[in-house]
Amino acid sequence: MKDVEYLKQNGIDVNSGLELLGDMEMYDETLEDFLNECETRLPNLQKYKDSSDMANYAIQAHSMKSDSKYLGFMALAEMSLEHEMKSKNNDINYINNNYDNLITEAKRIINVVKNYLGK
Repeated sequence: MKDVEYLKQNGIDVNSGLELLGDMEMYDETLEDFLNECETRLPNLQKYKDSSDMANYAIQAHSMKSDSKYLGFMALAEMSLEHEMKSKNNDINYINNNYDNLITEAKRIINVVKNYLGK
């Protein structure tokens, strides 16, 4: 598909991603990397949440925040930042109460990216 308007209509700030990554070719490659990372990142988030391993949960949330920010996934970046900060403060209740919202947004972004890349 590779329709940039489709990304924008789904709340992705492509322009901020291009500021960091330079051109659409690099942006698209980074989207591919993001998808690949999510295959392990999402199960790891679940595993660390379930075992109350907040240190490793924070690392996963941090990397999702960074990737999301680079690619213009602003809502996911904000949510990931909040999860990163709360897990660093060992706020397990916050993580448990807000985990589903984070994963729902992550999966929404993954689906948008897959549609865009024609996967």
